[in-house]
Amino acid sequence: LSGEVGELSDIMQWLTEEESKRENLNKKTLCLVKEELADIFIYLIRIADKLDINIEEEVENKMRLNEEKYPIHLSKNNATKYNRR
Repeated sequence: LSGEVGELSDIMQWLTEEESKRENLNKKTLCLVKEELADIFIYLIRIADKLDINIEEEVENKMRLNEEKYPIHLSKNNATKYNRR
């Protein structure tokens, strides 16, 4: 999994925010990004399956936790980590 994430990072790491937008990626780069995202997703699904974890349920749980941890009124437009405010 970390190898696949590394491959995605290799593609994206030196792009500016503007360059990394879909409409600004050339066809080849976009194709590579799609392939790496698919590889990452396959690994995640496989790990969840092997550990008998309902990944969809866990994503929903994590989203709820994040809502509590990072309330919009404190987090929006604020890059400071929640425990350093």
